[in-house]
Amino acid sequence: MSEILPVELAGALLGFLLTLSVFSYLLGDNFLFRLAIHIFIGVSAGFAAVVVWYNVIWPQLIAPMISGSQPDRLLLLVPLILSLLLLAKASPRLSALGTPALAYLVGVGAAVAVGGALFGTIFPQVSASINQFDMEAARQSSAGTGLFLVNGILSLVGTLATLVYFQFGSRPAQGRSQPGPSWLESIALIGRGFIAITFGTLFAGAIAAAMVALIERWDFMIKFILSFFS
Repeated sequence: MSEILPVELAGALLGFLLTLSVFSYLLGDNFLFRLAIHIFIGVSAGFAAVVVWYNVIWPQLIAPMISGSQPDRLLLLVPLILSLLLLAKASPRLSALGTPALAYLVGVGAAVAVGGALFGTIFPQVSASINQFDMEAARQSSAGTGLFLVNGILSLVGTLATLVYFQFGSRPAQGRSQPGPSWLESIALIGRGFIAITFGTLFAGAIAAAMVALIERWDFMIKFILSFFS
């Protein structure tokens, strides 16, 4: 058996203690659990800061400002000034100076989110729904043409019913019109069922992932304890 290095032993011992600290939450909120959470948040923030420095700030801002051409330096003044103005948000007296930079940041983030929703979700979903009624693909499917078309119909019905639920399934507020026709309410109810099934599937996936992480931590703790006896 190979000898365990002191650094590896210290890392394993630290992981063992932190795992016990997190599991101590089963006994209620306590100092050990809060300490482990604070350490995790601090390490995550430090890691994010290092990644941002080496992948964004230094190669895309500082290094070009030092060794770049004159036009590049003038162009980089815009993000540099916006970044400095954004730091002013840390001071209540100077926070107004950071508002334009924050507004620009929010606008870019919203544009990226909308573009991602359109080109990453809506258009691919529409394309996938259309492809489920492709008869040529249905003939080549190993599941058979009938089952292929049934899957396509279920997907189409689920998509339309879900959209109807979000558009017509909400309760009317005071002073507003009454709900729509009963047939729309029935379709919205079907969409509500599809949403419930989707949320149940996502919740089951989250529980499965949590169980995998829990089993991995228990396996680590058992192996760590047994390593002292072997």
